[in-house]
Amino acid sequence: MSEGIAEIKREYINKLLQMGRRVDGREAKEYRDIQIETNCIESAQGSARVKLGKTEVLAGIKMDVGTPFPDTPDRGVLTTNTELIPMASPDFEAGPPDAGAIELARVVDRGIRESEMIDLQKLCIAEGEEVWINFLDIYVLDYDGNLFDACFLAAAAALSTTIVPAAEREKGEDYPLPIKHLPIQTTAVKIENSILFDPTLDEEKVADARLTVTTDENGDIRAMQKGLSGAFTLEEVKQVIDSSLCISKELRKLIG
Repeated sequence: MSEGIAEIKREYINKLLQMGRRVDGREAKEYRDIQIETNCIESAQGSARVKLGKTEVLAGIKMDVGTPFPDTPDRGVLTTNTELIPMASPDFEAGPPDAGAIELARVVDRGIRESEMIDLQKLCIAEGEEVWINFLDIYVLDYDGNLFDACFLAAAAALSTTIVPAAEREKGEDYPLPIKHLPIQTTAVKIENSILFDPTLDEEKVADARLTVTTDENGDIRAMQKGLSGAFTLEEVKQVIDSSLCISKELRKLIG
């Protein structure tokens, strides 16, 4: 987007926000239409496709037997990767993951890990020798803003339907991935003095700051990530957290 067009778009979005309106007519805390389809990849142990407005992502889980980390010999392993497919956006390029893809993977991974969504101890086969490794791969198919929440919803839905392929590896009978908690992630952006949830691509491009909050079903904050160069006041952070707790209750119903 050229600098001139960006400034015109910023002025237009700000003018609407001053009148209490968003470009697409939503309320500040209102999410776009969400569609979740699970078990959509036959070759995966768990999978989910999520459409958040025009943003679309696909998550797949592949499980394998491997060696545990030395500092957690009795726990399984989770590894998360995101791929920004070039056809999803003119801004995405083929090649190694860029800073945006790395940040996206880390934020999703941290939310899952810090919330203890998976009972990794139950994925230990032989302490210090063999554990189950969860490979979580997320592919962005279409990008129109708020990849953080779309990717997290896809990851959570895919993990919630994952079956451990124990029989295939001669490790007993297949069983559901042991899930302890169902975390939800919500993302808000600050544009001038307005705070909006589930930002579209245009809103992201003119945003001053971004805050992503992950909470569990008990209302506990499990992870937070601040993005962009702007800042939130303490009161604004509290506002985002309070709103996140309310929004997450509704989003959680779409998975659990």
